[in-house]
Amino acid sequence: MEALFRQCGIYSHVGQLYEPVDIDTLLYYKEAKDGQILEEGITEAGALASFIAAGTAHTTHNINAIPFFIFYSMFGLQRVGDLTWAAGEMRTRGFLIGATAGRTTLNGEGLQHQDGHSHVLAHALPNLRAYDPAYAYELAVIMRHGIERMYADGEEVFYYLTVENQPYAMPSMPPDSEAGILKGMYRLRQASQPAQVHLLASGPILNEAVKAQELLATDFDITADVWSITSFKELYRDGQAAECWNLLHPDQMHPDQTPKIPYIGQCLAGAQGAFVTAPTI
Repeated sequence: MEALFRQCGIYSHVGQLYEPVDIDTLLYYKEAKDGQILEEGITEAGALASFIAAGTAHTTHNINAIPFFIFYSMFGLQRVGDLTWAAGEMRTRGFLIGATAGRTTLNGEGLQHQDGHSHVLAHALPNLRAYDPAYAYELAVIMRHGIERMYADGEEVFYYLTVENQPYAMPSMPPDSEAGILKGMYRLRQASQPAQVHLLASGPILNEAVKAQELLATDFDITADVWSITSFKELYRDGQAAECWNLLHPDQMHPDQTPKIPYIGQCLAGAQGAFVTAPTI
């Protein structure tokens, strides 16, 4: 957060009334009347209430605000999930950023930072789009598309994005992967020969899937494809929609009732071998 202090400033209705102790550093603590960061402190309900207030400004004040609510992933949907539901009911727009998500290396005060279920909780909210990106380009694609959907197209949705605390290299974006990132999956690394194993992973665990691909090839002479699963929820929603369509349009001989194939089925059409899924949570 320190990197945002100088650029955005911490909101204070009276401005900065004192000289911070780190004033001689590059990223010193800065309060300002036009600050854009709300530093709520340890008040999850109050912080989410502020997010809702900003995220509903387009309905109450005819002003489009793009709020980012950054929190420990365990401390969001688990503790104030009822307010998250209220946010959806109130047509809130914005981004919930679940930091240090998944089974992370940051133990904190024991297991309370070990998020194993935030995406399960996010799964139930109908207008919440939930993604677990692994790389910076995935996050950029999702956020840009989310802003377009919420503020250009006027859709009544909001986003839950989990980000991690492990440091690792960020690769360049593979060609023709943007559509797959948004739909929930794309092939990150393809084997030189037809794959015998298909590794599906999300978040930082995706790096372990890449290592597994190399290990299988060098030690066991087994070929594997690696798929980045940016959103299990989007894949589920797409599969559910396809199943619903096929149920309501049983006349497969009719030209307007051709059975729909879920996106994950299209990606893995004709694939053989073992399928291993490794989500971060």
